[in-house]
Amino acid sequence: MTAAYSPVEELNLLKDFQDRVGYENFARGFGLTEFADHSGLVAGWSQDPGFTGRLLPFAQATGGGSFYALWRVDDREDLATLPVVVFGDEGGEHVVARHVRELFQLLGFDEEISVEHAKAYFYRDEDEPHTDCHDEYVAWLDRHFGLPVATDPDAVLAAAQAEFGERFADWIRPFLP
Repeated sequence: MTAAYSPVEELNLLKDFQDRVGYENFARGFGLTEFADHSGLVAGWSQDPGFTGRLLPFAQATGGGSFYALWRVDDREDLATLPVVVFGDEGGEHVVARHVRELFQLLGFDEEISVEHAKAYFYRDEDEPHTDCHDEYVAWLDRHFGLPVATDPDAVLAAAQAEFGERFADWIRPFLP
């Protein structure tokens, strides 16, 4: 196990899997990056320590530069239970999953997230081939967590937005220009 990657056991397991099968090779556009590297936040959003101190970036969300972060919505100890947010390479920031395992289910949809100012969404053309190690990822997700892939990512996004979306928007507003 790559325990040094992060303090989140689930992400450490995914890092081990990624190290074995390759970056972007099991979920289109996705790859774990240096845990808690704030350079993207500072460059594109805010340098305020009140902002960066509540976010833990951990993964590329798209090949274009969007990225995922854990949002410290509160002081819970289990970081895997924090909401997952996405920051778009052309702007837009949204809650996309209520916790890490829910993001893992979204990754099983095997398509990059689209991030706009008003919303984030997944779209997959039914003729689009899966990434090379998609089937291995689906088996990994079931073996480690007993979870299926998200067949309706819109429902997952809607649930995350319903629980945390307004709160996140209210929290982030003072930090954005």
